[in-house]
Amino acid sequence: MKVDFHLHSSFSDGTFTPEEIARKAEAIGMRHYIITDHDNVDAGSNGIELAVDPGEGLDQFHLLGLGIDPNSAELKNFLRDILSGRNERNKRIIERFARLGIEIPADEIAGYAHGEVLARPHFARWLMDKGYVKSIPEAFERYLMKNSPAATSCFVERYQPSQEEAIRVVHAAGGLAIMAHPRYWSFQWKTTGVDFRRVERNLGPLKEMGLDGLEALYEANTPEMNVEFTRMADRLGLVKSAGSDFHGDNKPHIALGMDVSESFISPLLERLFMI
Repeated sequence: MKVDFHLHSSFSDGTFTPEEIARKAEAIGMRHYIITDHDNVDAGSNGIELAVDPGEGLDQFHLLGLGIDPNSAELKNFLRDILSGRNERNKRIIERFARLGIEIPADEIAGYAHGEVLARPHFARWLMDKGYVKSIPEAFERYLMKNSPAATSCFVERYQPSQEEAIRVVHAAGGLAIMAHPRYWSFQWKTTGVDFRRVERNLGPLKEMGLDGLEALYEANTPEMNVEFTRMADRLGLVKSAGSDFHGDNKPHIALGMDVSESFISPLLERLFMI
């Protein structure tokens, strides 16, 4: 069956509205999906993606909240603090570009977000539109990533809640806490390959904190990664999820939907339907 539990709408850094995503999902016969916009539930979806503290010696940890109540008061208070951190980060990104001689008008870049959460893909598209780069990936590589060249980097760290706090808030909102794309936990693994033993070792304490599952199938995974993460989730007793990380035209190489077997996805569906 075709499902997708990791995708983004125009309410964060995707390019399609929730209504357009619904039509696309119907057109491909997708059985189940959840929109997981970054740090907001403005699409009215019961999903979210949160950037949290990755842990010592690691680089990126994204937590998916699936089956959440978007009207949870505790979740809304939590997101208010995160939005404040995002706004401060965006100001500092603009300042860094100015030091490179690239003036980005605040009102103009805000327009790229269409009133929603302003994020790095919006800066990347602005840079492409203005001719500073030829593509969005080039904008990220040159300016917007943690490991961008020092001479051109405009990357700014932002406030990230602790893993424990993020898991607690997802549970308080009635959802399941699922770790997204574990292959990106360390940027070093892009060149050395994923250290699967380290992933499994670090997932143990997270499960004790309340982590419910792992995004074992991910669009950018290699076949080996899909197998290893699936086995890992089973060994640890974590539910398995599957997601494309669809962003529409901002990541045109990623198609909507993931093909999974019913036996693979049924434990997650059962947990979601129970919520």
